[in-house]
Amino acid sequence: MSNEVRFVDQTIRDGHQSLWAMRMSTPMMLAIAPVMDEAGYEFVQLIGGGQVSAAMYNYRENAFDRMRLLVKAMPHTPLGFGTPPKTIGGFQVMPDSVRDLWMRCCADAGAGWIGLNEFLGNYRDMSGMAELSRKLGLKINVPMVFAITPLHTDEWYTRKAAEIAQSLKPDNIWIKDSMGLLTPERTRTLVPAILTGIGDIPLGFHSHCNTGLAPLCYLEAVRLGARVVHTCLPPLANGTSLASAFNVERNLSLLGYQPMVNRKAMEAESAHFMYVARREGKPIGEPVEYDVSQATRGMAGGVISNLKYYLEQRGLENRWDDVVDDIQVMCKEWGYPPNVTPYSQIMNVQAVLNVSVGERYKVAPDETIRYLLGHFGRPPAPIDQNVLDKVSSLPQAKLFLKWEQPQPSVEDLRKQIGRPGISDEELLLRICYPQQHVEAMYAAGPIVNNYPRGDKPLLALITELTTRKDASHVRVEKTGFSLTLRKFRAKQGFPELYRGRAG
Repeated sequence: MSNEVRFVDQTIRDGHQSLWAMRMSTPMMLAIAPVMDEAGYEFVQLIGGGQVSAAMYNYRENAFDRMRLLVKAMPHTPLGFGTPPKTIGGFQVMPDSVRDLWMRCCADAGAGWIGLNEFLGNYRDMSGMAELSRKLGLKINVPMVFAITPLHTDEWYTRKAAEIAQSLKPDNIWIKDSMGLLTPERTRTLVPAILTGIGDIPLGFHSHCNTGLAPLCYLEAVRLGARVVHTCLPPLANGTSLASAFNVERNLSLLGYQPMVNRKAMEAESAHFMYVARREGKPIGEPVEYDVSQATRGMAGGVISNLKYYLEQRGLENRWDDVVDDIQVMCKEWGYPPNVTPYSQIMNVQAVLNVSVGERYKVAPDETIRYLLGHFGRPPAPIDQNVLDKVSSLPQAKLFLKWEQPQPSVEDLRKQIGRPGISDEELLLRICYPQQHVEAMYAAGPIVNNYPRGDKPLLALITELTTRKDASHVRVEKTGFSLTLRKFRAKQGFPELYRGRAG
């Protein structure tokens, strides 16, 4: 087996989801994208349904424009996106035509890799998506979410890995330890179990640092045969995010492996995002001490950051432990779904309602009812009958008891939206997201790349100074060099500009 190890960069996808609650704008990414293109990544993960809505709601940005801009800035590095089989964007169960439209729009925007996400384990249901992916020229990767439940044994993972290999024939399968649950001991049994099922398909590894054990698990996974690692760069590594690429790259090198990345480019990327963190007041991920409660609670990094934000917005910070404890009970009641999107968000909301109302399942959103009725797919294990009976008796449950998934065509959907002539991309956004947010996004206009490049501190300083309204000129001096920039007023209708002179 080759000693080469390839890297997938998750900094601008899972990193800022885990630590910054998805608060990273396109200009923050674009400023350093040409340097990321030099790092030698297998691909850079960029978009999931949550990133599309976060870009729209927080920055009035079109995530497909984000991908187009980054594809142009990173011509040598493929970009990746993920798609679930049932929901896109929010928690609506979407017809197959919308799912296919999502995939086509991402491919048209320039994506190179697609992640086929099926976290309940119904992998054969995704064969049509795999076929369409190949027609679109996309490489396929399939994550297997790791969970600690009575159901998710090594034998279960061997069986499901073989199911993926046979029914989907992906280019890559990877272990997705999004809850940071793996220990080195379990990694030593899990990796061989999955390799038994997948044959010659390359195995990747992705683990979060919630318990502090992820860096060790990466080394064990590679030693046992994984040859693709998903990592992030500081400040968006560690904490509840993925392991640091620097740590994994250095340790693999010391063990005799050949990391296929350019460390100098990664250092520049890290310096830029460190600048962004300080400029925007964002948290910086740090290694954590081992905490057994993380292993017993099993919550993904993005779930933790978003649940904390959700509770803070509602003044319920002091009920954190109660809500998390309720989620643990709910996991068994709901048939052991992994605590990842979209199931994590649905369970989070239900747990907050259970705790704040004071009676479990007295109130339940439509999404809870629909999950328990199987609208999101077959749960890994049967639903607790008492819970199902209580939720089914709620007044709004009558709307869903005999519900069947409609399957309108794209043409039917276009008629429903009532906007003839719009692009497929706009149609997709208007189907999946609230109209007022789509309107506000388009009204905001094109994304402007105006963010300072943080790996060049002097350039960033000059850029920042030239934006100040109270400055008429900027002068920089050092031994043997001086630069003066003076503001002048341009013709009517044009902004003020700077002219420079070096001496």
